[in-house]
Amino acid sequence: MREGMIPAVLGTVVTASGAALLGSKYKLAATGIVGFGLAHIVLGAIDLIEHR
Repeated sequence: MREGMIPAVLGTVVTASGAALLGSKYKLAATGIVGFGLAHIVLGAIDLIEHR
């Protein structure tokens, strides 16, 4: 498996779960979860591009 694929996929899952929570009363926590997910996606993408 290519390096960076796991953080990118994990970030996608975390972002989707945070987006699902945005409609609930925990809007601030959901925004933080989405942010962490997006950070994982970006870092995974950097690894994927760097280790071609």
